[in-house]
Amino acid sequence: MEEEELECPNSSPEKRYFPESLDSSDGDEEGVLACEDLELNPFDGLPYSSRYYKLLKEREDLPIWKEKYSFMENLLQNQIVIVSGEAKCGKSSQVPQWCAEYCLSIHYQHGGVVCTQVHKQTAVQLALRVADEMDVNIGHEVGYVIPFENCCTSETILRYCTDDMLQREMMSSPFLGSYGVIILDDIHERSIATDVLLGLLKDVLLARPELKLIINSSPLLTSKLSSYYGNVPLIEVRTQHTVEVVHLSGAQKDPLQAIVRLISEIHRAGEKGDIVVFLACEQDIEKAYEMVCQEGAHLNPELGELVVVPLYPRERCGLFKPVEETEKKCHTQQRRVVLTTSSGEALIWSDTVRFVIDVGVERRTVYNPRIRATSLVTQPISQSQAEVRKQILGSSPSGKLFCLYTEEFASKDMSPLRPAEMQEASLTSMVLFMKRIDIAGLGHCDFMNRPAPESLMQALEDLDYLAALDNDGNLSEFGIIMSEFPLDPQLSKSILAACEFDCVDEMLTIAAMVTAPSCFSHLPPGAEEAALSSWRTFLHPEGDHFTLINIYKAYQDVVLSCASQSGVEKWCHDHFLNCSALRMADIIRAELTEIIKRIELPYAEPAFGSSENSLSVKKALLSGYFMQIARDVDGSGNYLMLTHKQVAQLHPLSGYAITKKMPEWVLFHQFSISENNYIRISSAISPELFMQLAPPYYFTNLPPSESKDILQQVTGHLAPISTMNKEQTPREKCPEAADQRCSLQ
Repeated sequence: MEEEELECPNSSPEKRYFPESLDSSDGDEEGVLACEDLELNPFDGLPYSSRYYKLLKEREDLPIWKEKYSFMENLLQNQIVIVSGEAKCGKSSQVPQWCAEYCLSIHYQHGGVVCTQVHKQTAVQLALRVADEMDVNIGHEVGYVIPFENCCTSETILRYCTDDMLQREMMSSPFLGSYGVIILDDIHERSIATDVLLGLLKDVLLARPELKLIINSSPLLTSKLSSYYGNVPLIEVRTQHTVEVVHLSGAQKDPLQAIVRLISEIHRAGEKGDIVVFLACEQDIEKAYEMVCQEGAHLNPELGELVVVPLYPRERCGLFKPVEETEKKCHTQQRRVVLTTSSGEALIWSDTVRFVIDVGVERRTVYNPRIRATSLVTQPISQSQAEVRKQILGSSPSGKLFCLYTEEFASKDMSPLRPAEMQEASLTSMVLFMKRIDIAGLGHCDFMNRPAPESLMQALEDLDYLAALDNDGNLSEFGIIMSEFPLDPQLSKSILAACEFDCVDEMLTIAAMVTAPSCFSHLPPGAEEAALSSWRTFLHPEGDHFTLINIYKAYQDVVLSCASQSGVEKWCHDHFLNCSALRMADIIRAELTEIIKRIELPYAEPAFGSSENSLSVKKALLSGYFMQIARDVDGSGNYLMLTHKQVAQLHPLSGYAITKKMPEWVLFHQFSISENNYIRISSAISPELFMQLAPPYYFTNLPPSESKDILQQVTGHLAPISTMNKEQTPREKCPEAADQRCSLQ
């Protein structure tokens, strides 16, 4: 396609390729072959298939299609273009294709197209959909890159990726020279990675005048974006929704009961269409699942079957899409009920949804830098989120949105926009990235919402404790190596410490298992005892980290012994384990192993099972997680955090909770302040081991407590055992020690 064609308002290449013989067909291939001149796909040089023309008709019906010429004209004449449109208008699938046409027209002289997504599920599904619409092969002309999975080649023209993966790409290519067009999608989600990209790309655009930046935004965010980027072109996609919104008159004492009643009433009324329910948290999904299943069992079977679909946005679940034709023949009368939480909006891709039920609140994870812990806080959703949930109903003429909150609540208690994740999350990983990118001269970042100074200071302090910074506050040699791993800095530090303690193989397994979704399945009602009995076979006396190694090794043995995937899935099902989570752990571990090889770190032979190896693994864990220690203060499982005065219990799935053997001191992977204060994934340690591995100036800064006094008593009998920590003394007393902190033995 030549550039002149793009500038002509009356020519549409797709329409020109559309043969009359297919005007009323449903994609009959013989009709295409009957054409005298087959049009060639400019992206791969092959003739278009009949499916291309069928999908083209669907594309032309999208609301955004009317704006194609306006968009292409602005793309040619400007460096930044903002596209404002509601959900389902087509901006995530069509804008990238138009940008690919632009890059083709200038013969890719500045690179290809990359489009970011917040959710890895949507990145994958959009790539599949767009490859289908462009009539090319997934993984060749169109591909995707998500954490621990790359489905692209060096020849890929258009790639979808998660925002954190594009951010990581900047570490090796700060000015993103492989791309001529960068599209930032899902801006309304306000993830940390998206906000970082928005800020850094300002400088990249100045350094590369030929680079184009497209920002896909919801209408409520356009004014903020315009003031942030200045006077840039805005393409507004207008859609008309005829959704009936029903607000409940008063507050609901039991929202779950109200939801079950509503679902029952909708089903009895006989109106066709699927139902999507937005709940506050994942625990509510599990409760609602049980309640709706029980209610469905008592409904008249002549009304059709209620199929309950739990959709967990944080897990690697599929999207909610239309039922395939083959499934329709098997299930003539079905109504699907989707139970999801915030961020689940992006996973609803079905046009069969006719009813949405919204509780109007969400449970958010808010990080408190003072105590280095997260709190689970139930808050009203934003008005922008409420609007997106309404848009899920699309152009359905009979769509209904049931709000389990009043109009007054929506106007007074809901903020206009969703809070930026940067203002509510730990910033340690972000600061490590910013320190790394500063090496390329891109350290300054003009954030749309400034992070809290207290959070930034805590992140810098944590990186200093982890020996990732030098005396000047720049990345140390050790910090540079840590930044190579796509993990939490504490986990990266533990892996590097494992190189010193000869337990890399075991530490990589732990890192993969805690990074992947939980390997324990969501249990159906009544299966708790059977599950606990099965899980007991994997328990390790040294702690949960070691139990995870046992589970992974058992899974690997089954994979090697089973001839088919179905055999592996059956084993997982029989042991109440999440097969997809274990597969993901396998993928993560393989990539971490590749990183270890690439940067040539020492890799000792596995020795799991020996007492010496168990001690080494604990040393490696403590090297990264010395800030996450708790002590059982009363002998009954009430653990007091060493860094603050919060008390927590071991999670019910912890091996110690199952066996009722509570160690006095534990190192834990995760802690959240909520209704049930649980510490997750914990292993026993000794005070002596802690004092040998924790940096002295971290211990000095701990608040006074009985636990600190106990630790203080053991210091006179110890000698340092880790070269990575023994030199870490207070900076003002020994500034020259910083250079020695980075050494790897």
